Amino acid sequence: MRALREDLLVLTPTETVYGLAGDARSDHAVAAIYAAKDRPQFNPLIAHVADLEAALRIAAFDDRALRLAEAFWPGPLTLVAPARAGGVCDLARAGLDTVAVRSPAHPVAMALLKAFNGPLAAPSANRSGRPSPTTLVAAMDELGDKAAVALEGGACAVGLESTVVSLLEGPPRLLRPGAVTREALVEILGPLADAGADARRSPGRLARHYAPQAPVRLGAEGPGPGEVFLAFGPSDQGPAVMNLSPSGDLAEAAANLFAFLRAADARAPVGIAVADIPGDGLGEAIRDRLARAAGKVG
Repeated sequence: MRALREDLLVLTPTETVYGLAGDARSDHAVAAIYAAKDRPQFNPLIAHVADLEAALRIAAFDDRALRLAEAFWPGPLTLVAPARAGGVCDLARAGLDTVAVRSPAHPVAMALLKAFNGPLAAPSANRSGRPSPTTLVAAMDELGDKAAVALEGGACAVGLESTVVSLLEGPPRLLRPGAVTREALVEILGPLADAGADARRSPGRLARHYAPQAPVRLGAEGPGPGEVFLAFGPSDQGPAVMNLSPSGDLAEAAANLFAFLRAADARAPVGIAVADIPGDGLGEAIRDRLARAAGKVG
């Protein structure tokens, strides 16, 4: 806790990806996160909290937000709600009157939050725009020199950043798909609106994001010359093929996605070709990350 209380940064696992954590109330710590990641300061950070009680100290939840928190927390769901005064610093909110908040479902992250007893800004522990790290080794490769402490928590179970839902005036809006699927949200909230003007209130909305150095080609049936191929489902294996899920399981593909993008990129290929991924359920989130990795959004 000493590092966090001195406005230093900590690498921590969550169930989604590894994060670079700092005191969300401290302009100094948050500025250090933006600088370490080379992240635009108009891109808000998610405040991580230990539980619903802690969330209500920094955000004003309506009935919809309370129902979602009760259903999916701790877990990979971020809620955007009006910010309470004195909760999270202006810089972490990118100057907005809202705050993005979630309670992570990882024992190491939860222990850290309970011991710190305050909100932690903890965006993915990668340089802005790069694939998010899902192991401590990958996080150390990206930002190990920027953190005072690094916590080991194994490979991330989910492997994709959290779902983000905006709960402001008007209909609920899905700002970023994730492991809490659109279908699961609709069961509780009813229909979801598109992000619209609320898109700026969520991280992970840049047109090119989660991107390796090599160009990414989507909807491929196999590798072209010099490419590495990320297959999905039954596929002939070869040195240029890495299979996100041989059985066609979307949860397995999501957990493998960023690690496989990193491993493929490490081969310095001409490009990375990716098989078509179904768009239902968790596939919506996988396709979103791949589209941004390929610069196909916006």
